[in-house]
Amino acid sequence: MSRVGRMPITVPESVAVNVKQDEVIVTGPKGELRYHFNPDMAITLSDNSLIVSRPGDNRVHRSLHGLTRSLLANMVEGVSKGFEKSLEIVGVGYRAQEAGDKLIINVGYSHPVEVSPLPGVSLAVEGANRIKVTGIDKEVVGEMAARIRAIRPPDTYKGKGIRYAGEFVRLKAGKAIGRKV
Repeated sequence: MSRVGRMPITVPESVAVNVKQDEVIVTGPKGELRYHFNPDMAITLSDNSLIVSRPGDNRVHRSLHGLTRSLLANMVEGVSKGFEKSLEIVGVGYRAQEAGDKLIINVGYSHPVEVSPLPGVSLAVEGANRIKVTGIDKEVVGEMAARIRAIRPPDTYKGKGIRYAGEFVRLKAGKAIGRKV
């Protein structure tokens, strides 16, 4: 048995789960998420807990078992608490500012970069160098944060760029000038 897949998912009282064959609809205080799962996986709701079970022990069913349970747990957590990713902008003159629901990011290019949020995601700027990406779908929040980071990933020599909050950037040694071996 899958260690992740066999664990039940506790559903808070504020969250409603509707299981229809292979589609699961999770509704909570923050919104609604729906997802089509593999029809081989059996998803049952009993006394405020979701249980995922698999029909057989072949390789595909074993891999889908843990995946299905993780996706369901993320859906329940997303509609009840939500997800958040923080990004930091490091560099002299590098900054971000809000313009309506969009972001305008200045990170050393000849032009400011304008970022529009994906559906279901909200972007916020704290100070001039912190960006917060929030939403109910963990996959979309991570995708939006990755897109923002890809505008100017951290430089390996100076450490300048956009990085996740708490991300450690390993700096390389620069050129050794005037050194004879």
